[in-house]
Amino acid sequence: MATKAYAALLRGINVSGHKKVPMAELRTLLTELGHGDARTYLQSGNAVFTSALGDEKALAAQLEQAIEEHFGFGVDVLVRDHAYLKAVADTCPFPAASLEGRQLHVTYFSEPVTASRFASLDAARYLPEEFRLGDRALYLYAPDGLGRSKLAEALAKPAHTKGVIATSRNWNTVVKLVELTRAQPA
Repeated sequence: MATKAYAALLRGINVSGHKKVPMAELRTLLTELGHGDARTYLQSGNAVFTSALGDEKALAAQLEQAIEEHFGFGVDVLVRDHAYLKAVADTCPFPAASLEGRQLHVTYFSEPVTASRFASLDAARYLPEEFRLGDRALYLYAPDGLGRSKLAEALAKPAHTKGVIATSRNWNTVVKLVELTRAQPA
């Protein structure tokens, strides 16, 4: 059976000493689960690997269970294949090439989200910050970075994220995950 390259996006690990997941142990877990060429990027929960399984939700559930059993706490995981990651990067509605990586972010969602989810948000109030929706993704332009973004804070409220897993990455990481999954052997 053919293998496919994936990225696992772990939500909320290694933040302020909470939910510590050493990347070497994450790579080992992926290998023990039978996946190939397991690698990690940064300490913030980005792993790439190959698998013949072919089902993103099943892969995410498998990794969530392994993390719970190994580390003793739950972590939400999204798994996306190279084609999806590349499409998200290619369809960015903001001029990514002319922005710094810290100014542009993508929030990946477990399910499709519609504009109605954000209807109560007065987007004009947050200008020059802006957001746009994509395929199970939200693009955020925050010229002063995520740490100072009032729009990011508003978008993260439970009213906007209820019922979905959401995890964000800066543009540098978005591009790097496309590159790392492309570099995986077929």
